[in-house]
Amino acid sequence: MIASRSPDGGGLAASCIGAADFRVFETSVLRMSGNQANTTIADLGHWHMLWGNGGGFYHFQLDIVGFLAVLGESSVTANAQVSALSRLFYLPRLLPAPQALLPPSRPSELPSRRARVTGVHTGNNKEHVHHIANILLGQELPTFTVRCVKVTKPDELKLRPTRMDTIFKGVQKKNKSQSSELLPPSIKAKATGPLSAVTLTGFFLSVSLFMISFILGDGYSMIATLLLSFLSTLIGIANKWHLKLAKRPTGSDPDRGDTVIRYPNGSFLVVKCDDDIARELYFAPEEIEYDIKSLPFYRIISLMATLILMLGIIFLANAKLQLQFAWAGSYGIINAAHWAAAALPAKVHWDLSCYKIEEQSVAGGPTNKTFTEALWKAILITKSKEWVTINEAAPQTPTWEQWLDKAEMVSWTVDKIETGPLINPIPEWNMHTPPKGGTVWLAPKDWDAKAAWDKFDRENKLAKKLEKDGGVRGSQTV
Repeated sequence: MIASRSPDGGGLAASCIGAADFRVFETSVLRMSGNQANTTIADLGHWHMLWGNGGGFYHFQLDIVGFLAVLGESSVTANAQVSALSRLFYLPRLLPAPQALLPPSRPSELPSRRARVTGVHTGNNKEHVHHIANILLGQELPTFTVRCVKVTKPDELKLRPTRMDTIFKGVQKKNKSQSSELLPPSIKAKATGPLSAVTLTGFFLSVSLFMISFILGDGYSMIATLLLSFLSTLIGIANKWHLKLAKRPTGSDPDRGDTVIRYPNGSFLVVKCDDDIARELYFAPEEIEYDIKSLPFYRIISLMATLILMLGIIFLANAKLQLQFAWAGSYGIINAAHWAAAALPAKVHWDLSCYKIEEQSVAGGPTNKTFTEALWKAILITKSKEWVTINEAAPQTPTWEQWLDKAEMVSWTVDKIETGPLINPIPEWNMHTPPKGGTVWLAPKDWDAKAAWDKFDRENKLAKKLEKDGGVRGSQTV
């Protein structure tokens, strides 16, 4: 509202510049020094809501729709690495937050999980579980739980790579000279998993946006569709990789690779396998080998992709209103799809069918009341105490050393297993368990691990007290 002096000079007149009409009236509210002071009050007349500066729906602005193109980083990066295994990653499509996949430097290894991993017979030791091993056998175990699994790579799984493997799962082809050789099963992305559905959803959204832009004759939207869609192809070229696992030298025989994983909550997982599998899953580094190996070349591609993203957003901001609504809806759909895929367990995105898992049980079941009982069952399965020291699973005190010696000796008194129903098995680990049941490790019935530890502890405390009392009496005699 703009206030001005009235023509007669006696007061202030109010006028309002806008769409609404107002009546102005004057009331005398104050008289001072012989002069009359008038205050003008705007009286609301015919009021109505304004939309788009009075232009209604057709002047509605959606320039901010370009910001939707860069939202959703956490959902996109959650499964970016497994997505880049598949050749579908090259597909032009609508991709939210593409800048999240264009860091200055790419990761050289997969994320890991904190735990102590020790080879029972090899003495290998690590302070984390590799990503693939954690996906394969990374179920959350309750405190003081002990479980045992046998992991193998059956020869019957050796197959030639199919077109589905090479296109969707990211399996590399063999050289022509080796085309007749059967390939060992490999780790790959799941061809028909949720990530493939998300990728195809983005592709069909891009096709739909381009067709709508063409029908409505919006050149800006067509250019934005092409730029933002083929941006994902450029990102795929920059980030395509395959997993490189260490192999045993030809001519050497694999040793026993039994491995014990101790998690921070005091639970144990004993993995029965050969040394080749132990190396792949736990001890050899998981190396990411990118198709674009040159870092400067990758950064050039990243710079080009960033410029394309900026241009795409600029063209998108100049698209027609109807198409901006279509873009907003499309980004909402693809962001929701990526969020849903990120919320699923990581295992559903990987094809780890190359490994055959058979769970084994131990007498008394997997649950335990104390850490001592859990450690005893792990020793019972491995028939060894040497890994305990390397793993730092027990303190180096006289009581623990005596108990470990006794536990190992007792474990060998029952070198016997039987076949029967498993106790509280994990369903995901029993897809290959025979109908008659699995392996059950028997335990001696006349030995209590916790009671034995308490006995050693009392004896050591008593001996220490007697030694201390004897020293005091000796000093008094002198």
